[in-house]
Amino acid sequence: MNALRILVSAAASLAALAAPALAEGVVNIYSSRHYDTDLRLYEEFTEKTGIKVNRLEAGADALIERIKAEGEFSPADLLITVDAGRLWRAEEAGILSAVDSAVLRERLPAEMRHPDGLWFGLSKRARVVIFNKEAGQPEGLATYEDLADEKFRGKVCIRSSSNIYNISLLASIIAHKGPEAAEAWARGVVANFARRPQGNDTSQINAVASGECAISVVNSYYLARFAGSDDRGTRATFDALGVIFPNQGDRGTHVNISGAGVVQYSPNRENAIRFIEYLTEGGAQSYFANGNNEYPSVPSVDASSAVEELGGFEADKLNVRELGVHQAEAVRIFDRVGWP
Repeated sequence: MNALRILVSAAASLAALAAPALAEGVVNIYSSRHYDTDLRLYEEFTEKTGIKVNRLEAGADALIERIKAEGEFSPADLLITVDAGRLWRAEEAGILSAVDSAVLRERLPAEMRHPDGLWFGLSKRARVVIFNKEAGQPEGLATYEDLADEKFRGKVCIRSSSNIYNISLLASIIAHKGPEAAEAWARGVVANFARRPQGNDTSQINAVASGECAISVVNSYYLARFAGSDDRGTRATFDALGVIFPNQGDRGTHVNISGAGVVQYSPNRENAIRFIEYLTEGGAQSYFANGNNEYPSVPSVDASSAVEELGGFEADKLNVRELGVHQAEAVRIFDRVGWP
């Protein structure tokens, strides 16, 4: 079901949200995270605080447009979404309100917080390189930049340029290396395609495990799903793969986030802030992140065993807001180099 159909089917829910919006003990959440594990967090928050959680789920872009259309009459208190690029879109749309929370400043590292407090990263995922173990680790492959080396002609499988994860990865390269170097990189990766970009990260994992491709780039939580599966075939797919956390010798591996921001006209602002602070508590962090095999944003909280099986790594400390800042330039570069 696409985002617009979800919003149409949720019209009754929106009416219900609007009615109690000004009542005490309510927080209205618009979320693009569609994970059943999040439901337990909503329940626990209510048990701990007495604050009722109303939620509306849809695609991030549709929710942003909905909040814009609702304007000052929006019942939304909190927007929760995945990818810093989408949080940037919400910021640019002018629908978020700055939050000054000592709790969040203490618990979250600077790169996981918008500089002005417009949003906060609640979990993170790494964009890693995978290879087929049977074929062996490709020599000279240690960074994202290496993916553009001509020695890897015909070996790289990857998603399309419209994928938000690839847009954010290229945006990070722009932030670190500048647009000219980023364009040269993208052009080199296109020259190394083993096939036309297609499918999601699961498709790339299966293609590398089967030997159709030698190398790919995927999000860590997809791999952790394979690693933690009870299905023998799925686990065997994971065992066929080697994992490289790129750029460990310099800036660190690119990470992206799930995050939340308080909506500009939030009718229950204090409850919304309290909910974000709750999601940075140790127990909630573990559950929120591990429910989707992500890494917690709070450094003192451990990741799940499935994620830890991928290995430790040093993450890029770039403030993830930069992924949004350079998003438009990344799209233009993809278009110029012919990345479908």
